[in-house]
Amino acid sequence: MGHMFVEPKATAKTMAALIAGLRSFAEPLPGFDRAEQFGCLFDRFADARVVLLGEATHGSSEFYRARSVITRRLIEQHGFNIVTVEADWPDAARIDDYVRHRAPRPRLGDPFVRFPTWMWRNVETLEFADWLRVHNQSLAEKQRVSFHGLDIYSLDESIHAVLAYLDRVDPTAAVAARARYGCLTPWQHDPAAYGRAVVQGQRGSCEDGAIEQLKCLLADRIRSIQENGDDWFNAIQNARIVRAAERYYRAMYQGATESWNLRDRHMFQTLQALLTHRGDAARAVVWAHNSHVGNAAATAMGWQGEFNIGELCRMAHGDEAVSIGFGTNTGIVAAASDWGGPTEFKTVRPARLDSYEGAFACAGLSPTLSEWRTPAHSALRELVSAPMLERAIGVVYRPETELTSHYFQAVLAEQFDAWVWFDQTTAITPLGTERPSGAPETYPFGL
Repeated sequence: MGHMFVEPKATAKTMAALIAGLRSFAEPLPGFDRAEQFGCLFDRFADARVVLLGEATHGSSEFYRARSVITRRLIEQHGFNIVTVEADWPDAARIDDYVRHRAPRPRLGDPFVRFPTWMWRNVETLEFADWLRVHNQSLAEKQRVSFHGLDIYSLDESIHAVLAYLDRVDPTAAVAARARYGCLTPWQHDPAAYGRAVVQGQRGSCEDGAIEQLKCLLADRIRSIQENGDDWFNAIQNARIVRAAERYYRAMYQGATESWNLRDRHMFQTLQALLTHRGDAARAVVWAHNSHVGNAAATAMGWQGEFNIGELCRMAHGDEAVSIGFGTNTGIVAAASDWGGPTEFKTVRPARLDSYEGAFACAGLSPTLSEWRTPAHSALRELVSAPMLERAIGVVYRPETELTSHYFQAVLAEQFDAWVWFDQTTAITPLGTERPSGAPETYPFGL
């Protein structure tokens, strides 16, 4: 996540007014043990076609649990039928098989074993999957709620998925696909090395083969949809990932802005493809980091040329896209010290007093929901319309350099439609590799 740090400019007068406004407008949220009362406070957003639910960290239990309660409400009471998350498509497909009572799809290995493993391989995610499986059980196949990953990192699994599909439906086409992907195959387990080699001129690009294979799958789409339905759609999505991942791993070495934009464009296009595939009644919930679901144009990210899913959804869906940010003051978070490092449980430093989080902490109310989407909340909207510091903790957390590593400037009123606040948070609970006795073949975690 590339942030452009700008020195804070919030004045004492601005902060005092914001704190007073939050005390007046922030609505108390009940505990998770009162799920129905918690969820119904989000009914006001149910007129949207896409509801984007953020998180200020990738490792805080309260964010996962709150998103679960809100999503359950949107599914049960308002007809939402797609859940998408900031995860790889083939990994999330294991959960989708589980929750929709389907047979497992061919895989190379176990799901969610790529860094950061704790992000989706945790108790909180499994509890939501268990609930969704039960919810879907009595529904007809086409009415069941699906679960999908939006991300781009699954080059090897996606190549495997395309080939497995073609092996089953058209062995001759599978031979041609292996030839097209042959350029990428030696690199599929280390795609970053491929990108580096191309950028450094050590080898040519494999882009043409990835594009050609996608075109071939799309060429006979009407017959393929009629005969193979969701299996064809799954293959198409994996072929799109191969094409996007090939570009992404080259872009990694050409600039952070280009690679960020390519990734978020792919995630947005995947969301749009799912909405189209499920038809006019499709309605989706997105679980991703605040930096993806908030409107990037209202942050330092956007001011330096980056865009994200939230901005693209706002452009595509207008008022039918609602983005809700999540924040915290302090607590324990699961994160690493460096990319690829082991899971650690770190203490989150109290929020800076000159940040949005600092204002919420000083207001002294938690947990709360603050909304500024409607005219009735225009006074609060005005208070959160000044550029101020905001904190973002991803899979890496470096408290010793927190100001430069994790704070950036944003205009909260333009970034989100509402904000969920937990003053103190706890770490998510990572899962081991064990598989419970008696779990179905589609069980999404474990060997």
